[in-house]
Amino acid sequence: MALKIPSRLNQARELLRSLDWKGLQAEVAREAEARIAIVGPVNAGKSTLFNLLTGRQVSPVSPVPGTTRTLIREQLGPITLIDTPGVGEAGGVDRGQIARQGVAEASAVVLLLDASLGLRQADIHLFRELQATGKPLVVALNKIDLVSRDLGRIVAEAEAQLGATVTPISARTEENVATALIPRILAAEPNLAVLVGRELPRFRRQAAESVIRRAATVNALVGAEPIPVLDLPVLLATQAQMVMRLAAIYDEPLNARHARELLSTIAGGLALRYLAGEAVKVLPGPGWLASASIAAAGTWAIGQVAKAYFESGRRLTPEQMRELYGNLFRWRRRRPAEPAR
Repeated sequence: MALKIPSRLNQARELLRSLDWKGLQAEVAREAEARIAIVGPVNAGKSTLFNLLTGRQVSPVSPVPGTTRTLIREQLGPITLIDTPGVGEAGGVDRGQIARQGVAEASAVVLLLDASLGLRQADIHLFRELQATGKPLVVALNKIDLVSRDLGRIVAEAEAQLGATVTPISARTEENVATALIPRILAAEPNLAVLVGRELPRFRRQAAESVIRRAATVNALVGAEPIPVLDLPVLLATQAQMVMRLAAIYDEPLNARHARELLSTIAGGLALRYLAGEAVKVLPGPGWLASASIAAAGTWAIGQVAKAYFESGRRLTPEQMRELYGNLFRWRRRRPAEPAR
């Protein structure tokens, strides 16, 4: 007997109502707590980066190595940034042990190295030590403003020796911090997107895009499920959680009821497209790929509409949101597939 695919908009909306909205909301709330530790050798520019991210002069900065001697924590709402002493400095204070304490507290770590000195054996050892903790780790090569001519070679050599991606930045000039480092941190630990967007408004768009890409990728995999209808609750739950995360990033009050209403508003054109995606699954292979494409494009478009809605101060009308969704969905479906990141 053929599987019955819900063919009316009301049936799709009934699926929205049946989701565990309180559970989804609680999970997003749990993500709003994290600690990011900035670790690295002496005088790598950790305090400069720390102050740049916090937006004010919190950690002392000096050309004298070893200026930071203790853990410096800055609370940005529920997110805690931790500046640590430089590892490798001799003296009466065991700065390395104090830095390790900061790593133990952190949920994610940024390893900051000095591009002007090149990669040293101690840097490699520190990287291996941090890697062994199993915590999300992002490697940044600071002070690229001092080595612009040899930057490509220095980055390539560092990546070869570490076997990991290295992000070149300048904490002093802010180069690549917003455009490269923050996206790398979010990619390493996607749950940080809510915190970064809410507490560091200058990086809000990067955080929002990270959440949207993640949800679209998940739903592409879910949409490839060959059996019609089974994937719909998961698709909708992923989209609902995405909308809640975007609301949290833009520091907008959005309870479960409001999230459901917003998603239902955009779903004026969404449901029928998804039902079409379910219908093509009767064609094995190409049909499954088409369904995955529809799921990913629809999720991405919903995310973009929700982002525009919050950026507008929630002033977009239902008609404007549905029109924007339709335009974005058609544009996304026409685009060639992007290479995997």
